[in-house]
Amino acid sequence: MYYKTNYKSPIGNLTLACDVNENLVGVWFEGQKYFGGKVKNEMELKDNLDIFKRTKNWLDRYFEGEKPEISELALAPVGTEFSQKVWKILCGIPYGEVCTYGEIAKKINKKMSAQAIGGAIGHNPISIIIPCHRVIGANGSLTGYAAGINIKTKLLIHEGIIV
Repeated sequence: MYYKTNYKSPIGNLTLACDVNENLVGVWFEGQKYFGGKVKNEMELKDNLDIFKRTKNWLDRYFEGEKPEISELALAPVGTEFSQKVWKILCGIPYGEVCTYGEIAKKINKKMSAQAIGGAIGHNPISIIIPCHRVIGANGSLTGYAAGINIKTKLLIHEGIIV
């Protein structure tokens, strides 16, 4: 069983999801590709959970320009072992900085393709908090974002990466 609530961000409506132990398993933009991920058909509306209060507070602070720590929230994204490795690397990308798909690939396996990394990043179920928006193409292009390049651009502008 998973629970969900809604959050209105300055750049779009979000659905937050947690498991029965109140670990955050999802933060998705409305209409996002892979919305709900592996838990989409099992979510029940329950607004008053502590994890949702803490996540909304985290997001409020983020959108006010603060740099809240990912470690403030109990995260439990559902995915393969490979995806988990990629998402862990994403958590290490500092606020206001970017890296490339290729750089992440090299951290996992020197022969890993950037495309394989892109697939795992595209399925990141915890948008913004696990900062997949901070990953760009080798040539600096804003390639791929499950919520759309427009949202990725807004997040990068918000963090001062794009001026």
